[in-house]
Amino acid sequence: MDTLPIQHERRAAQRFDFQLPLSIRLAGSDREAVGVTQDLSARGAFFYTDCTVPEAAQIEITVVMPSEITLTEKMRVRCRGKVVRVVPATSGTRIGVAVQVEGYEFLPQAESAENDSFARISALHEHPLAGN
Repeated sequence: MDTLPIQHERRAAQRFDFQLPLSIRLAGSDREAVGVTQDLSARGAFFYTDCTVPEAAQIEITVVMPSEITLTEKMRVRCRGKVVRVVPATSGTRIGVAVQVEGYEFLPQAESAENDSFARISALHEHPLAGN
């Protein structure tokens, strides 16, 4: 009779399965990239991005946490951490990145930041009904 080895859960914080857009910046760089979370917790995050992210790199990610996580209003949060694992793309160009969060800060005005981003993006596109 074969028995499977017992695997213990190593995560110390509750994970939330949310697909949230995020911005990414490697430490010491002004260049920003974008990605989307697969899951996140107070101690870590796993996300997908098209950006090359080296393992062991220091990184900042900024995400708007939904009210389901904050238990109040949604909040924009900047997390600093270290890349602990990079999963190569299996199809397409998106790689998976696991980050161990070392610290975070709450940023003001999450809603206005989202609205500003939307206004900037929508300004790039023609609106056929805009003149009517």
